[in-house]
Amino acid sequence: MDAGSRYNNKFRRPLFTPISHKKTSRENLDRFIPNRSAMDFDYAHYMLSGGKVKKENSGVNSASKEAYTKQLAEIFNMNRTRILAFKNKPSPSAERVSKSPSPIQQSKTTKKRRFIPQTAERTLDAPDILDDFYLNLLDWGCSNIVAIALGNSVYLWDASDGSVTELLSVSDDLGPVTGVSWAPDGRHLALGLNNSHVQLWDSRSSRLLRTLTGHNLRVGSLDWNGHILTTGSMDTMIINNDVRIRSHVVGTYRGHNQEICGLKWSASGQQLASGGNDNLVHVWSLSMGSPNSTRQWIHRMTDHTAAVKAISWCPFQSNMVASGGGVGDECIKFWNTNTGACLNSVDTGSQVCSLLWNKHERELLSSHGFTDNQLTVWKYPSMTKVAELFGHTSRVLHMAQSPDGYTVATAAADETLRFWNIFGNPEESKPVPKRKLEPFFDLAQIR
Repeated sequence: MDAGSRYNNKFRRPLFTPISHKKTSRENLDRFIPNRSAMDFDYAHYMLSGGKVKKENSGVNSASKEAYTKQLAEIFNMNRTRILAFKNKPSPSAERVSKSPSPIQQSKTTKKRRFIPQTAERTLDAPDILDDFYLNLLDWGCSNIVAIALGNSVYLWDASDGSVTELLSVSDDLGPVTGVSWAPDGRHLALGLNNSHVQLWDSRSSRLLRTLTGHNLRVGSLDWNGHILTTGSMDTMIINNDVRIRSHVVGTYRGHNQEICGLKWSASGQQLASGGNDNLVHVWSLSMGSPNSTRQWIHRMTDHTAAVKAISWCPFQSNMVASGGGVGDECIKFWNTNTGACLNSVDTGSQVCSLLWNKHERELLSSHGFTDNQLTVWKYPSMTKVAELFGHTSRVLHMAQSPDGYTVATAAADETLRFWNIFGNPEESKPVPKRKLEPFFDLAQIR
């Protein structure tokens, strides 16, 4: 970072709205421009030229003249009084006929098309966020709190009231922070560090609970499976850590030969998908992580031609996972995890940094890098574009989804954190019953 950037960041407050993004009173002002083709200029000219004014002392009209006057009034529709008015609507009977759709049309028009705002609802400053494709620095927990790593510090933003808390700041010999992941209880936060350690923090008391070791290089990928915290490192290893016990390493996965940059457990907790800088995607089973297991991966996918960081399990098809490749690949691929087959591949035209499924519709959201740094909403399985959202000025490295599934937070190398209403409005949708989470470990059991 140059001296100018350090000077600017000194006066920026993390997770506060930057001055450059505050709207002025003159923004979003539209002028109404009437549709001239819908106006009757003949009638307007007739009215303006005194068509309704009768001549004085005109005397008794002949029958032919009265008939002519009546016909002229009908032609110019003299019962109207508005100048430059829009043309009359059809009769009520005709309107009823035209508005009653056929049964086929009725079924097609029953569902309203969802409106997707083209701009972010909120933009916050994120100074000192690392511009590193291989890290995972953003997560949104079930307690509705967003955690983001900015350099050596981790900040919490409470979505319910907008409050900001600095949870921690590590020393230079430990940092920077290279990964964050909320536990299923929404209270405990796991951090990966540049020095290869993993820390577990209590977000309510701002207290460090324990430090986990086992890796040799930085830890950039983390994901939870109940009380098991799975970590992926630049040392190419994936480790299962049981945070309830002293000897926390309960299993390892070996198969990648470069840094692990993507880790996601399936909803069932039985399968783990991993992506690496070696362009590989692996699918593992929970049992393979045990120390006594002699088997390796279930499936190894070699179709990507660049690093695979973006991984997301499908919420409505449990045996399918989506993956996205970096520069040189730029494809989203869909895999059947029962057979290892590639179901579909879509060339997006730019680096795929992150993937999220819509929990309420059959849609997939992708975030991208050069050249447009956009978010793209795809309809599944047709993979037609529903919307493209622009706003970030550098690659959108991270995405996280709100607990209700409607709002998406994005963090980019432009040092901003943005919130988008992409997946609908909870007020217009039926409430989704909350899944009952298994109780997290007791603090007394951490030792």
